[in-house]
Amino acid sequence: MPGMSQTPADRGESSNRDDRPNSATKAFVAHRNLLFTVAYEMLGSAADAEDVLQETWLRWAGVDLDTVQDQRAYLVRITTRQSLDRLRTLGRRKESYVGPWLPEPLLTAPDVAEDIELADSVSMAMLLVLETLTPIERAVFVLREVFDLEYAEIAQAVDKSPTAVRQLAYRARSHVAARRPRGAVSADETRDALAAFQQAVETGELQNLLDILAPDVVFLGDGGGVAQAALVPIVGADAVAGLLAVALGNLTSRSAQPALVNGYPALILRLDGQIDSVVAARIDDGRITGIYSVRNPEKLSRLQHETTLHR
Repeated sequence: MPGMSQTPADRGESSNRDDRPNSATKAFVAHRNLLFTVAYEMLGSAADAEDVLQETWLRWAGVDLDTVQDQRAYLVRITTRQSLDRLRTLGRRKESYVGPWLPEPLLTAPDVAEDIELADSVSMAMLLVLETLTPIERAVFVLREVFDLEYAEIAQAVDKSPTAVRQLAYRARSHVAARRPRGAVSADETRDALAAFQQAVETGELQNLLDILAPDVVFLGDGGGVAQAALVPIVGADAVAGLLAVALGNLTSRSAQPALVNGYPALILRLDGQIDSVVAARIDDGRITGIYSVRNPEKLSRLQHETTLHR
């Protein structure tokens, strides 16, 4: 109208100021599943990964997008730095954690299991191996081995030179190779092993399970001081069998539901219809070498719905 000034939108134009929040939101949403996966693999905690994403968004919303050449790389960089900060906090928290600490289990879709490298990287066994790395080694390993970032990109994310990143990557790979499951483990092998565990849960009959326990099997139970669980690792087939016999003998109304957890077959145990725990296994040479039981109720919320992971 005459006498009134028009905004760019009134003239059918768009302003950078109006578009900037929308563009930032679109970019963040487009890469959110990737960013969550990066944070989760670095932290082993979905709750902390979500907090990292919140911090990532707050920082991303303040970035001048005109200066960003690669939005994906920039977002991964922010997420990595926030995850490294959170790892230090987690380290202090784990020092006072009651009993063994296990990663927070995620109910995952079949497409995660189909991506063998992704499934391996988020498996309970692998996440426990990653716990033995330093925070900076873990960041470099995850970004290089799982997400295949170039050394120069990783260097920017972790504030190191490309040469230092190469050395860190080599050290982390050697460390992980010495501790990861021996040889490729198929989903069928894991499923067969857990079928024996399921039978033990539902019938109390342990023999089939005992037949596939490795002599040096380790049982880790995570109750977090909230739910009853072994406060120290239980090592050896006889000791693990004794623990399971007592634990299963104390259960009355129980059921075990097969599920895909962290990309691999696992069991969700229910008592009186309520989720009590999730059980995952590590398999080496056809034998169960690790049993991981998460009972801390604060870590079981992600078993109600599938979590989308993406590389």
